[in-house]
Amino acid sequence: MSIYELKPRFQALLRPLVARLHSVGVTANQVTLTACVVSVALGLSLFAGAASPSFSRTLFGLIPVWMFVRMAFNAIDGMLAREFDQRTVLGAYLNELTDVIADAGSGPDLRGFDVSSTFADGAGAFTLTADRATDGG
Repeated sequence: MSIYELKPRFQALLRPLVARLHSVGVTANQVTLTACVVSVALGLSLFAGAASPSFSRTLFGLIPVWMFVRMAFNAIDGMLAREFDQRTVLGAYLNELTDVIADAGSGPDLRGFDVSSTFADGAGAFTLTADRATDGG
C-alpha cells in the first residue's frame, strides 16, 4: 500500500473535524498559519532547551508527533479550501510560504553537532548520526 492510497482514508477520518471547524468559522488560512506558528515554536523550544538534555530529549520526542499533526493540519487546510470554497490567491501563497517557514523553523538546530550521513545499498536509505561536539569548555 502506498502513501497515496492512504490519503483518501486519512481525509475521510478528518472530514467530520473539517466540517466542524468550518461550522464554527475556522478558515483554511487560519489553520495554515497555526501550523506554521506551532512548528516555529517547537523549533525555538528545541533551540532554547538545548542546555537541558532531559528537556531536549522530551522535545525531540515530540517531533514525530508534531509531524503527524502537521500533516493533518496540511490536509485540513486543503480540505477547507476545496470543500468549503475558501480558495484564494493569498491562501495559495500562504500555504507554500508557511510550509517552507515551518520546515525551516521546526527542524533541530545542529550547530555544535558533528553530523555525518551515509547512503546504504544504493537505494537512497539515509542515516543521520550526530555526536555532540565539545568546545573544550
